[in-house]
Amino acid sequence: MIAALRLTPLVLAVVLLSSLSGAFAAEQRLIPLTGDVEAPIAVHPASGDQLLLWLPSEHGLPDPVAEVAEGLAGQGIEVWEADLLEAHFLPVQASSLAEVPAADVVTLIEAARETGKQVYVAASDQGAVLALEGTRAWQQAHPDEALGGAVLISPNLYTSTPEPGETARYLPIARATNLPVYVLQPERSPWRWRLEQLYTRLSEGGASVFLHQLPGVRDRFHFRPDGDPAEARRSEQLPRLLARSLSLLDRVGGVRAVAPLPEPEGQTGVAETREKTLRPYEGDPAPPELALSTLGGKALDLEDRQGEVVLINFWASWCPPCVHEMPSMERLEEHFTDEDFRILAVNMGEDEDTIRTFLREKVDVSFTILLDEDGAALKRWRVFAFPTSYLLDRRGRIRYALFGATEWDTPAVYEIVERLLAEEAS
Repeated sequence: MIAALRLTPLVLAVVLLSSLSGAFAAEQRLIPLTGDVEAPIAVHPASGDQLLLWLPSEHGLPDPVAEVAEGLAGQGIEVWEADLLEAHFLPVQASSLAEVPAADVVTLIEAARETGKQVYVAASDQGAVLALEGTRAWQQAHPDEALGGAVLISPNLYTSTPEPGETARYLPIARATNLPVYVLQPERSPWRWRLEQLYTRLSEGGASVFLHQLPGVRDRFHFRPDGDPAEARRSEQLPRLLARSLSLLDRVGGVRAVAPLPEPEGQTGVAETREKTLRPYEGDPAPPELALSTLGGKALDLEDRQGEVVLINFWASWCPPCVHEMPSMERLEEHFTDEDFRILAVNMGEDEDTIRTFLREKVDVSFTILLDEDGAALKRWRVFAFPTSYLLDRRGRIRYALFGATEWDTPAVYEIVERLLAEEAS
């Protein structure tokens, strides 16, 4: 029998429907927001005293979230899936999140607290921005009350994905959060290498921050259609991990004054969609250090490659766009096999056995593979997305760059490489 909640005038004559959310029975509700808008809520009731309000990301609320929610309910933690994109008739995409007012989150938290349970907020990816802005707005409206905290999965709190070589800029809310925050970060992700920066930003506002790195999985592992067995196992464990995170947040909870909102670090807003192609590099053309071991165990220093045109590509075997573009990279190097052109493919943190198995079973390439085991090169080269590529001229200067995959064996790319090859080395 579905547990009944103490309904208040805030919830009004809430519509109670019995339906299926994915494969699980959930209580469907409509909670009034401002402006004659109603938020559809899938409630996974539980008998415990904790309630997790799950907000959408740029991917919406994929069906597997219901499975995680049901797993939490089985452990006594009630979950509300709040589809705020549907509430405002917004498409499931990143730009839509900016159209959802923080006041909506405030209203939902107030409704959730009417149950008498301790309330926490969960979100993933760019949904973390909505979660933190909404909880801060709630703090402003309820200065003498306390929330349990926020659980963020692969949080993206940047103003936009930086172009290659750019410095990442965080949204002001990253430094204006003082709630307890638990971050679940997949290991097979470029964001993994930025956890120290994220910790620093969140701590600046007074937040108590827990960082939990999840080995062997990619971002969005809990709802990826191409998920592998390791990600399936970790998805099954996610309810238990989330339950543990709430217990840790409880240890540092309590009433907290609202943190001040700092000035933006740079231009904010949704980044424009750009065609994935080589573009002239606008940063410092002097490349950072790149001295790594090859897959064969030889030392290689980029400084020794001056006089050649060099394509440096940061990749990982678990990155589908990286895998997709590698055959065309091989054809690019073959096209210039008699010229002073080389490809250096820098692998991110994977062991030699994993890389060799990948090259043997998935993509057979002959260009040079370099090992960046601790991510030091990735940080120096300011890589924030996989794949990221830099094209250097004969003098060792960065001339072109690209984040994202592309087809490398095209007339346009050939023309750029030929033009660089025609230039003098000094």
